[in-house]
This record gives sequence, C-alpha cells and structure tokens, in this order.
Amino acid sequence: MGEVMTRNQRGIALFISLVLLLVLTIVGVSAVQTTSLEERMARNTHDSVLAFQSAEVALREAEVALDAINSTALFTPAGNNGMWQAPGYGAADLWTQPATWTGANSVELPANTVQGVDQQPRYVIEWLATVQRSENPALLGSSYASLFDRIEVFRITARGIGGSANARVLLQSTYGVIF
Repeated sequence: MGEVMTRNQRGIALFISLVLLLVLTIVGVSAVQTTSLEERMARNTHDSVLAFQSAEVALREAEVALDAINSTALFTPAGNNGMWQAPGYGAADLWTQPATWTGANSVELPANTVQGVDQQPRYVIEWLATVQRSENPALLGSSYASLFDRIEVFRITARGIGGSANARVLLQSTYGVIF
C-alpha cells in the first residue's frame, strides 16, 4: 500500500517544483524591469538637472556681459550677436523661435564651459525699456534720485541642454543696469 502512494506522488512533486520555478522567474523578470525603469528615471532626472545648471551658467554669463555694456546702441530689431530689441506688443517672443538658438542670433558659451552636456548653453539679451529718473514720480523726492539718471531694463533668456538633446531648460530673468 505504501508503494502505491509514493508512485502517485512523484508527479505532484514535479508539478509543484515547476510552479515554484515559474513564480521565481516572474519575480526575477519583474525585478529587472523595475530596476531598468528606475535607472531610466534617474538618468532623466540627471539630464534635467544638468540642463538646468547649464542654463543657470548662461544666465550668469549674460549678466556679466550686461554689466560691461555702456550703451544700448548694440541692441537692434534684427539682432546683433545675441543682443536684440524686444519685439513689439503682439509679436512672437524671440525665444520661442527656433532660429534664435542658432548661429549669431544667440551667444553660445565656449566649448567645455559646462561638462557632460550635448550642447553648450546659449543666451539672448533683449533690451526692454529705459526708465528715466525724471519720468518716475516715485524717485523725484527720493534720496536715491542722485545716484542714477536712468536704468536700462533687459530680459535675459538662457537655454541649457542636458546630457541628451531631449533635456532642455529655458530660464529668464529681468536685469536692470544703472547708467
């Protein structure tokens, strides 16, 4: 009687072993897929942070360039090495046009300024307005009125690209230069 029972149980052990092997295989494949997804997410986050830092470097370089300017004559509607007059009301923003980010339409930082990026960052500077002391009633009685005659207001748009061309960041700041 014991011999008949063992003979019937041999097939069950094989079946249970195969089911357990299948479950372990599914768990292993799932773990590999999860790890692969997490790795891609980490790479994309790294690319985004790199693009942001790249744009930040370009923004600071543009501010340094603006501090060295003593005239707004270089800013034209047609652009001059990344220096533009702001487009009129209702016109398309300069930074939305793809041609802005090529050639002499924008300023590209020198090679190897930012390591590990697909392309070096670029920036454009738009001259927005002039604020005269005599035109600003808030300054007429102010103690600051003797410090400057006018402030030139600029918009800086910087574009940074991460480790791949798919990670792009645009940053803008408004910057005033006292004359």
